[in-house]
Amino acid sequence: MADAPSEAFPETSQEETAKTEHQEARRKWLVRLALAVLTIGVIVALWYLLIGRNHVSTDNAYVNAEMAQVTPLISAQVTEVAVSDTQAVKRGDILVKLDPTNPRIAIAQAEADLAEARRKFRQTAATSGALSSQVDARGADIVQARASLASAQADFDKAKIDFERRKALAPAGAVSGDELTSASKAYAAAKAALDLARAGVAQAQANLQAANGELEANDALVRGSTVDTDPGVLAAKARLDNARLDLDRTVIRAPIDGVVTRRQVQVGQRVAQGSPIMTIIPLSQVYIDANFKERQLRRVKVGMPATVTADIYGGDVVYHGKVAGFSGGTGSSLALIPAQNATGNWIKVVQRLPVRIALDPKELAEHPLRVGLSTEVEIDLSGD
Repeated sequence: MADAPSEAFPETSQEETAKTEHQEARRKWLVRLALAVLTIGVIVALWYLLIGRNHVSTDNAYVNAEMAQVTPLISAQVTEVAVSDTQAVKRGDILVKLDPTNPRIAIAQAEADLAEARRKFRQTAATSGALSSQVDARGADIVQARASLASAQADFDKAKIDFERRKALAPAGAVSGDELTSASKAYAAAKAALDLARAGVAQAQANLQAANGELEANDALVRGSTVDTDPGVLAAKARLDNARLDLDRTVIRAPIDGVVTRRQVQVGQRVAQGSPIMTIIPLSQVYIDANFKERQLRRVKVGMPATVTADIYGGDVVYHGKVAGFSGGTGSSLALIPAQNATGNWIKVVQRLPVRIALDPKELAEHPLRVGLSTEVEIDLSGD
């Protein structure tokens, strides 16, 4: 029993040794952890100083394009649809054909109107010649009327002298009453003939003025014009050109190269002028709209290089592009119902500004993108 306490000391010594070794191992792992954290911190700091601070990135970026909306320019019934959704088309390819009956009728009517306008011009020009002859005739009438006036004036003067002479001799009985009466009648008749001749001259002069007026009015319709430059003919030509244009518009062609999307037209459907029937997306001209936070754009400038990866291809395909421009407003300010901050419960929210990234056409040809696909964009600021 006296030896029992002495046997406990070795066990206590072993426990203390194990505890010390455990503390030493723990201290070593803590030191290693501290060194690892310090190393990671140094690496992160070096990465930020050398690379990170010269790059800004966002995954809030999507593919977009200047899409062409196809709309008919006339109202008509669809007779043929030559394309379908997802079909690639070239500029000038036929998309839709409309019924050409009404435009063809309009062309026939316009051609008839043009022929009528040309005939009217020629008729008006010919009328000017006839009116000019009438003016000459009215001038001759004046000459004739003046000659008649001169003759009537001479007859009146003779009749007046005869009447006055007989009237003076009548009191002496040298002239009979019948002779005086005859002289009086001849004088009255000569006076009436003189008045009639004067009226004839006035009438002839009035007829000449009227003929001149008609000639001037008719000349105003053709003066300075030809059968091809007459306003009436030009108006008829314009109607004919418009009718022919409507006939051309019965064939709707692709305005750009691209892929047909959202086709909304069927054979037999009557389409209205200006109503959208399909959309064409130019896949070779797509771009990226990257929505960067406003604080990320402090050093970003137009022309800076950018790299883009699309979720559809993953990180193995990298597109190279440049900053093409900045939107005129943030997404919230240009929303249908913009946010109003004039309230007492206002909370500041970091805004995002759309930045357009233009891509390399060769890379797009190798790996086409579709509108609306998600992408990640990184802009290199080292050239700042």
